[in-house]
Amino acid sequence: MANKTHANSVRRAVVVDGCRIPFLRSGTQYRDLSAYDLARLAIKAILHKTQIEPGRIDQVIMGNVIVNNKYSNVARQAALAAGVPHQVPAYTITLACVSANQAITDAVALIETGQADVVLAGGTESLTDVPIPLRKRLRDKLVEAQKYRGPMDYMKFFKGLRPKDLLPDVPAIAEFSTGRTMGQDCDRLAARIGVSRQEQDEYALRSHQLAARATREGLFNDEVVPVRVPPHFEPVQKDNGIREDSTLEKLASLKPAFVRPYGTLTAGNSSFLTDGAAVVLLMAEEAARALSYRPKAAVKGYAYSAQDPREELLLGPAYATPRVLDQTGLTLKDIQVFEFHEAFAAQILANLKCLASDQFAREHLGRDKAVGEIPMEQFNTLGGSLSLGHPFGATGARLITTAANRLQREDGQFALVAACAAGAIGSAIVLERLN
Repeated sequence: MANKTHANSVRRAVVVDGCRIPFLRSGTQYRDLSAYDLARLAIKAILHKTQIEPGRIDQVIMGNVIVNNKYSNVARQAALAAGVPHQVPAYTITLACVSANQAITDAVALIETGQADVVLAGGTESLTDVPIPLRKRLRDKLVEAQKYRGPMDYMKFFKGLRPKDLLPDVPAIAEFSTGRTMGQDCDRLAARIGVSRQEQDEYALRSHQLAARATREGLFNDEVVPVRVPPHFEPVQKDNGIREDSTLEKLASLKPAFVRPYGTLTAGNSSFLTDGAAVVLLMAEEAARALSYRPKAAVKGYAYSAQDPREELLLGPAYATPRVLDQTGLTLKDIQVFEFHEAFAAQILANLKCLASDQFAREHLGRDKAVGEIPMEQFNTLGGSLSLGHPFGATGARLITTAANRLQREDGQFALVAACAAGAIGSAIVLERLN
């Protein structure tokens, strides 16, 4: 599918602002909340922060991966609960780890084509409140039981059921088409690309150290909104997954988590299960000016890619990045701010190696030369998913918000946001700073 060209669009979609509630390790302070609750808190936070009149919103779009049947359209339910008028449509997107990215670019498309002026887009995820399905045989029996009319019918309920059929069907974070977990795939990728255990541990340590420093220096104050968590309304001020006391020695002592005993991925150099939500306020540029907002960045372009799930599951940024650069007429040297999703340290390092490889460019991208090297002093300078956490449906909104804020703070012109996702999907978005 051809990439959509944004550079010549009459209407520009701009990022006015964004925010998120603190990202927390699953099973901690958000343990009694659902993805709906987290989304409601994040939407209320952006409404309060920007003071946008809820009636001016044209659409709400939220990403969510672990879908609960009680609120299958969590965007709609959370928007209503947060005070968005019932006349405002809302829908939910499920596209693995780039669900919020897709929500945001859907918003851009609506704005560029004149179908909307103001859109809230982001995502939510609870990895604590995971629906646990029943096994197929038991589900069939329960459906059958709806037709029962008398006591004798119920006597045959257990006929044909085995004891194990009564056990819950606990879900695994595995790729449907291969049956492998993402960690297993990443261990294979690290071995194939040549990413060592030491490189992974060093990168993971970097992520935690940078996130800790950014938190200490207040660099997240403009995007992380403290919340009070019911039922006791305990205050939650900041992310709780950052390991400020981590060392290379501690990381090196951890055993392989996915491929034992010889794998190189561990709990320390992999992202952890996270609960959280994040939202971005996007507008048509002229609408933002008319409403006296000062937008932070314009969305200059975006691209998606799809690779072979068996061999390239986590290489989305290496494929989507050159697409969006070609679309916008830029090179990596034109970019000052880089914000990439960190699923695993090995995944980040593998993508960086591929982008810098002439061989990868020739064999996989149809290019004569490598896309280029990314300067690490401009890359994920406030930490990333390894340290801040990764609520599947929300991470893309965090990346966009951080990138827009960094452009303003660092006086950069262009930012590149990129991520991989299950199903071997890649996403890349270019932002341009606005004064």
